[in-house]
Amino acid sequence: MSINPIALTTALINCPSITPASGAVFDVLEQALRPLGFTVHRFVLGEAPDGPTENMVAIRDSGPGPHFGFAGHLDVVPAGDGWDGDPFATRIENGIVTGRGAADMKAAIAAYVAAVSRVEPRPGTLSLLITGDEEGYATWGTPRIIDWLNERAIRPDMILIGEPTSVERLGDTVKIGRRGSVNLWIEVPGTQGHVAYPHNADNPVPALARIVAALDALHLDDGTEAFPPSNLEFTAVSTPTQASNVIPGSATAQLNIRFNNLQKGTDLVRRVEEIARREAPNAVVRSRISGEAFLTPAGPLYDLVTAAIREETGVEPELSTSGGTSDGRFLIQLCPVVDFGLPNGSMHKVGEHAAVADIEALSRIYERVLRKLAA
Repeated sequence: MSINPIALTTALINCPSITPASGAVFDVLEQALRPLGFTVHRFVLGEAPDGPTENMVAIRDSGPGPHFGFAGHLDVVPAGDGWDGDPFATRIENGIVTGRGAADMKAAIAAYVAAVSRVEPRPGTLSLLITGDEEGYATWGTPRIIDWLNERAIRPDMILIGEPTSVERLGDTVKIGRRGSVNLWIEVPGTQGHVAYPHNADNPVPALARIVAALDALHLDDGTEAFPPSNLEFTAVSTPTQASNVIPGSATAQLNIRFNNLQKGTDLVRRVEEIARREAPNAVVRSRISGEAFLTPAGPLYDLVTAAIREETGVEPELSTSGGTSDGRFLIQLCPVVDFGLPNGSMHKVGEHAAVADIEALSRIYERVLRKLAA
């Protein structure tokens, strides 16, 4: 049977699946995969607020040969206000598919499944590693898929992630690595009081300001051939007071560091802690490392994906590590990983969309990858 990628995209978008996702959207994907010979395993883990999360591992084993994995996520970010209609009711007009998840990344999953449907099974194994929690904290998502695979001694030889990596046009960018990310919260406690009687209070704001200034002046590195310099950005500074005549009882700063493979998340946390406590010994630092930086060395996976793009589009893709992170930060534990998918200009935006022509071309690129794999 041959699957229409636009029809499957529509069916997936029409299932609301705000992160963490489970249920109907996985039913749709399973119904598409089983007739193609895949054995589908689904498991739900975790509780609120990080769960429950559903994951899927679908495997088709056609005998000895390479194991090619395709990874992705069916969860989406909240729709937000301002849509022209229901964001979970697909609209197709003038060659454009509109709906939450069209670009990121339900259409890519549909494009890949459609590609598989057009290629006769050949020696080797195909798997789909699909999570319902990539847009959230991934607590019960892809890391648990990796646990599931390790428990069964299943290991892909290479993994393609269908994240939307293209920028100006389909095929112009393949992500061969990603920066790491760590979020930090710094709280400096003080003693609340009246501004007219500062001797009866302890103002935490000057100490927090010194911390912010010291961290803002911190030079992490100059980058590498593959990565830009690591970057620290403050995202919020706040106090709990609302009145202009009250010295606050605490002051808090929030920051994020996107870092290259010269750094490790734990080392960066330790540096922030040292600076914070140097300026304010009673400062409290909390952190959450979303993932470490990784880089996939040049090899067969590069060659498969870039050759397929070149043949289908005539574009020579840029091999990039720019942008945000992906679940490749976890999957790199298993094997070489690259990300490649649709143009990403509308992802997470109101009116998220993808061109019908791009979805169909992406499916043909994925088909070329599968045919080259078996050649």
